[in-house]
Amino acid sequence: MTVPSAVPTVQLDNGTVRVTEWRFAPGAATGFHRHEYDYCVVPLYTGKLGIEAKDKTLTEAPLTAGVSYYRNAGVEHDVININAFEFAFVEIGLKEKARG
Repeated sequence: MTVPSAVPTVQLDNGTVRVTEWRFAPGAATGFHRHEYDYCVVPLYTGKLGIEAKDKTLTEAPLTAGVSYYRNAGVEHDVININAFEFAFVEIGLKEKARG
């Protein structure tokens, strides 16, 4: 059985940020990838995503619509919609380090 692919739509991409909306049909996945930038995720729905690590362990990540989270660059995983409904989030990749 072929796993459907999550659908990325780049909304903004400049020298500072890359903003991508990710839409997942039930069972859809991003495919294994490594994050090039620090990033923030803003869930558009409340539900759970499956996070598969490099060693194939799967953890469930409960997400709440509008409750953002942040991760550092270098994260490696596959993200899978384990809900019975479409799921979506906006990912904001931070290309520049914070100025201080």
